[in-house]
Amino acid sequence: MEFSALAKDGETVYKPGFGGDTSNAVIAAARQGARTAYFSAVGADPFGASFLKLWDRESVDRSTVIVRETVRTGIYFITYSDHGHEFTYWRNGSAASLMSVAELPRQQIGTARVLHVSGISQAISPSASDAVAEAISIARDAGTLVSYDTNLRLKLWSLEQARKTIHAAVARSDIARPGLDDARQLTGLDGPEEICRFYLDLGPSIVALTMGSKGTMVMTRGETRVIEARPVKAVDATGAGDTFDGSFLAEYLRTHDPFAAAAWANCAAALSTQGYGAVDPMPTRAETAAFIAGRQS
Repeated sequence: MEFSALAKDGETVYKPGFGGDTSNAVIAAARQGARTAYFSAVGADPFGASFLKLWDRESVDRSTVIVRETVRTGIYFITYSDHGHEFTYWRNGSAASLMSVAELPRQQIGTARVLHVSGISQAISPSASDAVAEAISIARDAGTLVSYDTNLRLKLWSLEQARKTIHAAVARSDIARPGLDDARQLTGLDGPEEICRFYLDLGPSIVALTMGSKGTMVMTRGETRVIEARPVKAVDATGAGDTFDGSFLAEYLRTHDPFAAAAWANCAAALSTQGYGAVDPMPTRAETAAFIAGRQS
């Protein structure tokens, strides 16, 4: 669960919402018309119950989600400043952090068209990291595409461990989804093109590097393009990258065109910054189409 710090009547209040980068991404994909399923674990507590209701409401298949009776659902707090947003985590020992290889829904992974995982999925615990690595192996053996968002959170692990683990996973992925600021730390490189080339050389066939207001650079083995960002009156960028991920994958499965998918996802991500929190502002497919057609500002 996420709690966003908001000013109200001269005091700070915390608005509850839903977080978790891969959960955000799968909800974004569902709102963009994809058929989706999610695997994780939640506690047998009110927060866990609210997630189950959320996934049901968003038509996300959560039949393999584990409800743990004796541990809690993870939480984090988001605070805002002139420098952006900052996360404070209470995740150690949470239900999701206890995920293990033995608990993986192997059939579900093997029958999916795309498996999406992230650096945060691996940062929350060693057992979760191993589970993600095994999930990637299952997907590769089954011919399921693998999408990996590098999503770096140095409050969860060291940069050295993040580099080693993330780059090993990206090397076995089909779609690499770095963000520019994180990629600069992970690669030691600065320019977008050299960063994309670094990740492409690891093994993926598509790299989609999000660059905030500068758009998204998409590199394949045959072509590189910068897809322009769509300007909006943004109030909160929380979850924008996750919205991009889910929207990109939904559109890529529909068109098989990574450049068109990035253009669509840029618009969905832009719309998601117009409200607070990760999930509430995520647009539907119809809302994204209206924005692209100029029927919504």
